[in-house]
Amino acid sequence: MRAVIQRVATASVTIGGQVHSQIGRGYMILLGVEHEDAMDDVAWLAAKVAALRVMADEEGLMNRDLAAVGGEVLVVSQFTLHASYKKGNRPSFIKAARPEQAIPLYEAFKEQLGALVGKPVASGVFGADMQVALVNDGPVTILMDTKNRE
Repeated sequence: MRAVIQRVATASVTIGGQVHSQIGRGYMILLGVEHEDAMDDVAWLAAKVAALRVMADEEGLMNRDLAAVGGEVLVVSQFTLHASYKKGNRPSFIKAARPEQAIPLYEAFKEQLGALVGKPVASGVFGADMQVALVNDGPVTILMDTKNRE
C-alpha cells in the first residue's frame, strides 16, 4: 500500500458537482492498493498514520498526533500511486490491485484508522470521478509505502 498523507487545514471531495465529504484540520490521505497487499499492510499503515506526529503543538512544533489535536481524516482511493513509468510515456497500472481486492483493503484501512484515532474517517467513493480540494497546512506531505517500512 502506498499513502500520501497531507496535513490540511481543510479538504473535500466533490462528485458530480455535489460535496460528498469534507473535513477541517487533519489529514487528507491518498491511498493506493497494490495486488500484493494484505491485511498486515492495512494494520501497519493504519497504526503508523495514527501515531504520526506532524500536528503542531502549542509552540508550533510538529509534535502531536492526530488524536491529540482532535483532527479529522479524509481518505481517497488512488490507484495511480502504483504507476509504472519505466517504459514509454504512458504509465502502466499493472501493479494496482483490482477492485475486488482493493475495495476490502481500502475499507479495512478506513475502519482501522478510525478506531485508532477515535472518530469516523471521511472518504471518497472508490472508482468514482472525484474532484479533491485541499489546503495543505505547512505544507506537510509524507509518503508511506508498506513495502518500504522506514
